[in-house]
Amino acid sequence: MKKHGKKYVEASKKVDKNKLYSLDEAISLVKETSVTNFDSTVEVAIKLNIDAKKSDQALRGSFVLPNGTGKTKRVLVIAKGAQAEAAKKAGAQYVGDKDMIDKIANENWFDFDVIVATPDMMPELGKIGKVLGPKGLMPNPKTGTVTADVEKAVNDINKGMISYKNDSFGNVHSIIGKVSFDNKKLAENLSYVVTTVAKAKPSSVKGVFINSITITTTMGPGIRLDKNTFDI
Repeated sequence: MKKHGKKYVEASKKVDKNKLYSLDEAISLVKETSVTNFDSTVEVAIKLNIDAKKSDQALRGSFVLPNGTGKTKRVLVIAKGAQAEAAKKAGAQYVGDKDMIDKIANENWFDFDVIVATPDMMPELGKIGKVLGPKGLMPNPKTGTVTADVEKAVNDINKGMISYKNDSFGNVHSIIGKVSFDNKKLAENLSYVVTTVAKAKPSSVKGVFINSITITTTMGPGIRLDKNTFDI
């Protein structure tokens, strides 16, 4: 059984495990129960009523949080010509084509957080798919990272674009900001994530789609929310 530290134990005492908190209550409490000495990330876990083994019930996509994530992502763009120039102007940290792919393959280079690629570069990227796939770095059209408009993709990532997909247990996890965010910004981000996921309900899923919603900070206790506090 996992043993929690003193700070976690004290923070947990403030959370009623049997209560479903309203949006405002949960946001205030998640900040109050932050246990780290740094600006913790605030995350949400949404438990879905899906069969994760069925491809027609899988969720995958991306969205841009209204108030950003509070994190800066290092972007690598794989593109040529005008698209490469557009990526540089948009602020991508790294831009290249086969040279960057070779650098990853030959030097085990991973000084980036996300890859954006134009469709014509995907056959080349596919050659290192076994390296990128397990790290969750392979670009995908569903998440907006395979695109003919790399400028927009880079701008969206810099604004706080998040890619998401359900895990094997049917959960979707997402960052909603930092503890230093004011309550209103965190609440807006959380509401946006929940409503976006709710709208992505596969047609093959019948009945209740979202089973539960829980927010937490880095190493902090989980706080369960009342689903009725959201417009879903």
